[in-house]
Amino acid sequence: MVRKEQIEMVDGLAGGRGTAKVCHIVSRDELNGHGRMYARVILPPGASVGWHQHKHDTEPYYILKGHADFIDNDHSVTHVGPGDVCLIRVGQFHSLENNSDEEVEFMALIYNDKGYLNDRMKFYDEG
Repeated sequence: MVRKEQIEMVDGLAGGRGTAKVCHIVSRDELNGHGRMYARVILPPGASVGWHQHKHDTEPYYILKGHADFIDNDHSVTHVGPGDVCLIRVGQFHSLENNSDEEVEFMALIYNDKGYLNDRMKFYDEG
């Protein structure tokens, strides 16, 4: 099967500023219980992904274009650009801010913690 990405405009992504363009590569259903998002995300100048926590999952960001400020769990700020990977571990908080005058484009994959997935699979196996 071949299809196009599914584009969604999201105001205040995770409580952030502005409108993000989220280009879903596969749907939550297509992740088959292993995660909840695989997408290319575009933040216009001044937009951000808000400060939020990953309780039962993790999420790497892979920066494709532009430059942004990644705010890590310890509130440290790292200026990131193409080729940088921002890894958010289970239980951690993070955000990403586009404080530049160009778009920032990155890949985001949210996948489940192994223990959480195993608990869910056990539930599915019992059903």
